[in-house]
Amino acid sequence: MDLVFRDAEVVDGSGGPSYRADVAVERGRIVSVVQEAAAAGWNGGGPGDTTVDLDWRTVGEYLDRLDTAHGGEGIAVNAAYLVPQGTVRMYAMGWADRPATPAELDRMRRLVAEGLEQGAVGMSSGLTYTPGMYAPDAELTELCRVVAEYGGYYCPHHRSYGAGALRAYEEMIALTREAGCALHLAHATLNFGENEGRAPELLALLDRALEAGADLSLDTYPYTPGCTTLLALLPSWAQEGGPEAVLGRLADGPTADRIRHDLEVTGSDGCHGVPVDWSTVEVSGVTEAALADRVGRRLGGWEEARALLLADRLGSTILQHVGHEENVRAIMRHRVHTGGSDGILQGAKPHPRAYGTFPEYLGRYVREEGVLSLEECVAHLTSRPAARLRLPDRGLVKEGYVADLVLFDPATVAAGATYDAPRTLPTGIPHVLVDGRFVIEDGRRTDVLAGRAIRRTPV
Repeated sequence: MDLVFRDAEVVDGSGGPSYRADVAVERGRIVSVVQEAAAAGWNGGGPGDTTVDLDWRTVGEYLDRLDTAHGGEGIAVNAAYLVPQGTVRMYAMGWADRPATPAELDRMRRLVAEGLEQGAVGMSSGLTYTPGMYAPDAELTELCRVVAEYGGYYCPHHRSYGAGALRAYEEMIALTREAGCALHLAHATLNFGENEGRAPELLALLDRALEAGADLSLDTYPYTPGCTTLLALLPSWAQEGGPEAVLGRLADGPTADRIRHDLEVTGSDGCHGVPVDWSTVEVSGVTEAALADRVGRRLGGWEEARALLLADRLGSTILQHVGHEENVRAIMRHRVHTGGSDGILQGAKPHPRAYGTFPEYLGRYVREEGVLSLEECVAHLTSRPAARLRLPDRGLVKEGYVADLVLFDPATVAAGATYDAPRTLPTGIPHVLVDGRFVIEDGRRTDVLAGRAIRRTPV
């Protein structure tokens, strides 16, 4: 036996009551779970640094690079891949804001199929980001038909989390129903003033879809601000043609005034159809060192935002403080909810969700506030996402399963990450194992890189 964890409390990921057991690990797998003793809760999640050669051109080559990163050692955590619909569209037809021709749509279908054949688990979209947002529903439906053929799932960042958010959710449910495709709604929340207190409407919509037979799940992070790029707030027409075209429009006074009108009066589609409140926009990162003093500051208005976009050549990241705590709490209780960080590590002051999401669930929302029971929450973070990914031997503390384990103290586990210190590590998690190997031991990161690419399980 390589390892035996004796007489600990097992929260096995099933959602059932915890129990005392010994858990034995050998050659990276759980070989025995004997009650009246040991164990672990686990989330399998957390940020890790990866060094990968950028000479790949296909999904298969990328996944191979992950397995051979760091001189063949691998990566810090396991990684699954979603074919990015926006990138596929860019590859097939550039930054054009128009419907695809039949030939271009055929090319997109082939690219999605190739990605799934090479191991991707599904397809993602960023439908408030260009050029993905230029795709009409009919185009997305056709691509989802390909995803369905391979037993994958569609994971959209849908068209709005603000104005018309419920219609945007309905759109995703309808097009995946037509395509016969499973749907996982990414960071499924409701933001901005018009959606305060409207989580029950979203949950009722989800329940109706589930009752009608939809294969549906969702994830959220346990925080109220969002995180994106400053560029993303701009209207989609201003982003057509790519980065150099955007910079040219920003530099042109009359065109910049038109952008400002869309942002502050009409409500830009890049900002979810809501007129931007600059006081909610906090700079979290810049690419130009000379602009470092802007990080952590709220933007004073359009002219400051425009100047930053030009000076940083569109590279700035932001936090948007537009969420509602009651919506966050209500949605995380839903029966098809899973935890997800939506973590972005870029920038000097990233969103604390990148480092804090999973311990924040376990510490604040389980122990301190009782929004979820410990057993239920662990299921949200383990077996449910494993089921969505169709991983046959992960997500549970169970004999024969891969030993991806987190040993934590329910009485002390907490997110160390804050908005002021977002890269602070959590507390109360002394040990983490990936594939049966310690990547965190006695609270310290080891040099072990046990993570690998996880490829789609054929159906």
